Amino acid sequence: MDARSSRPHGSVGDFARDPARAFEAVRGDTDRLCETLEVEDYGLQSMPDASPVKWHLAHTSWFFETFVLPDAEPFHPRFGYLFNSYYETVGRMHPRPERGLLSRPTVAEVRRYRSHVDALVLARLDSGALAPEQLATLELGLHHEQQHQELILTDLKHAFSKNAMHPVYRQRARSDTTSRPLRWIGHGGGIERVGFEGDGFHFDNEGPAHDVLLHPFEIADRKVTCGEYLEFMRDGGYERADLWLSAGWAAVNERAWRAPLYWEEREGQWWAFTLHGMHPVDPNEPVCHVSLFEADAYARWAGARLPTEFEWERSLGTEPIPREDATGHPRPADAGPQAFGDTWVWTSSAYAPFPGYQPPPGALGEYNGKFMCSQLVLRGGSCATPRGHVRSTYRNFFYPPDRWQFTGIQLARDP
Repeated sequence: MDARSSRPHGSVGDFARDPARAFEAVRGDTDRLCETLEVEDYGLQSMPDASPVKWHLAHTSWFFETFVLPDAEPFHPRFGYLFNSYYETVGRMHPRPERGLLSRPTVAEVRRYRSHVDALVLARLDSGALAPEQLATLELGLHHEQQHQELILTDLKHAFSKNAMHPVYRQRARSDTTSRPLRWIGHGGGIERVGFEGDGFHFDNEGPAHDVLLHPFEIADRKVTCGEYLEFMRDGGYERADLWLSAGWAAVNERAWRAPLYWEEREGQWWAFTLHGMHPVDPNEPVCHVSLFEADAYARWAGARLPTEFEWERSLGTEPIPREDATGHPRPADAGPQAFGDTWVWTSSAYAPFPGYQPPPGALGEYNGKFMCSQLVLRGGSCATPRGHVRSTYRNFFYPPDRWQFTGIQLARDP
């Protein structure tokens, strides 16, 4: 019998009221992301930083099996090695760059694994057998799976981009877009409270809440558009060393960057590869798939800078804008305040612990804390981020050269 019952569709936000409903909703969302895939698509790994869809499906199941059901008999004795990601205290793991070599287990066996784990979790929930700490881990696991839902889209897009046939993940009707003039919003600065506090789920790296001193600043009311970024390119943005950080200039030359990732020029016109196929670059859409180095160079060219994560947080409301299900396509720049969604926003803030931060004890302490080195914070979520998953305190983090995520630019400046 399939582990998913006929319970009504819910979301991770339902967890406190109905954990089983939330669990089925999130697991079902992952399955729906795979509806358009062929079996050949599941094993693609186009670079060491990306993972195959099949691996994401198995890893998220391994998380529940390992951390929520530690007393259960493992589905397969080698799956712990194959699908552990980075939890050193749990045991050894298959090398990340070689995940694409795993032709076995098959997609069918991975799906049986998911069904097996689903059945165990739902049985424990139905019987009330999960202790409070196990329920807390289950809730973390659902947010963890939502992170992997976004990675399924970003990793698959990168893999499809390597195919000269330009595969289409999902068809999408395109419409004309317009963009409004950029406006600046001023903030007077002062002592501000930042970080998560209150009730509800949050990742450990979002706290503790604490006070910071902000100097007066101004922040743009929308993201930088593709058309504005084209002006930077036409003005020799990728040829002017004075605009770039030293490491960024080295990356430009070593990696031959001349445009955002997935852009290519055809007979004088720029095209971009999307999850919906190849399309002419829309000048009114938010530019995305740019590195921290490109975002910083553009900001310098525009006479501005990147915001700190605290400036970004304090300039926005606390509730995400309602969005349709993730499709991996930026929203037009005139579709309302661009606080959340569209693209992640690079900030100038190093990914570091907040004052008083302590990672949780045990293996789950490896979830965030051990990565607080040499990365920059991104805020806001993207068009590939599951609806309801982000909040104003959510801290994403990547290395400065990374471009395969839906990363964009929002400007700040000193008054």
